[in-house]
Amino acid sequence: MSSSKAAAGKLLETAGSRQKRIESFKLFLLILPCLALVFVFHYMPLWGWVYAFFQYKPGMSLANCKFVGFQNFTNLFGNPIMRENLFRVLRNTLGIQCINYLLMPLPMLFAIFLSEIKSTRFQKCVQTLTTLPHFISWVIMFSLMSSLFGSSGLVNSLMSKFGAEMTVNILTTDKHVWLIQALLYTWKNLGWNAIIYFAAITGLDQEVNEAAMVDGASRWQRILHITIPLLMPTFFVLLIMSIGNFLNSGIDQYLAFCNALNKEHIEVLDLYVYNLGIGSGQISFSVAVGVMKSVIALILFTFANTASKKIRGTSVF
Repeated sequence: MSSSKAAAGKLLETAGSRQKRIESFKLFLLILPCLALVFVFHYMPLWGWVYAFFQYKPGMSLANCKFVGFQNFTNLFGNPIMRENLFRVLRNTLGIQCINYLLMPLPMLFAIFLSEIKSTRFQKCVQTLTTLPHFISWVIMFSLMSSLFGSSGLVNSLMSKFGAEMTVNILTTDKHVWLIQALLYTWKNLGWNAIIYFAAITGLDQEVNEAAMVDGASRWQRILHITIPLLMPTFFVLLIMSIGNFLNSGIDQYLAFCNALNKEHIEVLDLYVYNLGIGSGQISFSVAVGVMKSVIALILFTFANTASKKIRGTSVF
C-alpha cells in the first residue's frame, strides 16, 4: 500500500515538473520576439566594427579594401591633430554630461512635488504638459528657442521695447554652451524622466507616511526623511545605468544647435563621429572612435556596478 502511494506521489511530482517546463517554454516563446528584435537591432550591427580594421572607401566592397589592423586606433593618439580633436570633443562630452548628472535629482524632486498635489485633475494636467516636450524633435525645439532667444526673438524684442540696450542670444554664442545645452536637455526631458520616480512613489508603503503623520511630522519632514530615502534605490539604479551611457550624449540636440560660433564647445563625441563618417567620409576612422567609445562605456558601467555593490550592497547586474 505504501509503495503504491509512493509511486502515485512520484507520478504527480513528474507531472507537475513537466507542467512547469511547459509553462516555462510558453513564457520563453512570449519573449522570443523581443529577443529577436534585440539581436537584430543591437547585436547584428556590431558587425560594422570590422570597418575599423580596414581602409574603407565608400562605394567599394570591403573585400577590395586594404586591411590596416589597428592603425586607425593608433592614429587616435599618434596623430597630433586627431589627438587634439579627440581630447576636445571628450572634454565637451564630459563637461555637458557632468552638468547633466548634477541636474539628475530634479526629475525626482519634480515627481515628489507633483505627488503632493491634491487635485488629481491638475496633477495629470501638469504631468502631461511636462511630458509632451520629450516627444518633440530637437529641430522643432531649436525653432522654438530661436523664436524666443534669437537676435530678433521674443525676449530681445521685449527688452528693446522697454529700452534695454543689451541683447540675449544664447544660440549664437560660445559662452556657457555646456550649461545651456544641459539646461535644455533637462527641460525637455524633465516630465519624462519623472515618470519612473512618480511610479516609484505610488508604490511606496503609505503606512509609513500615515505613522509619521500620527507622530506629528510635517509635510516637509515626511518628504525629507521618508520619501526621498525610499526613492534613493531607484535614483541609484538610474544613476548606474546613465554612467554606462556617459559618452552616449546623442547627436540630435547638438547637431541642431551647432553653428560656426559654438562648434568648438558643442561638438560632443557622437557628433564628432557623425562629422567624421558622414561629413568627411572617414568611415573607418569614425568606426574606430565609436568602438573606443563603446569599450570605455562598458568599463564605466562595470566600475559603477561594482562600486554600487560595495557601497550599497546591491548592484544592477
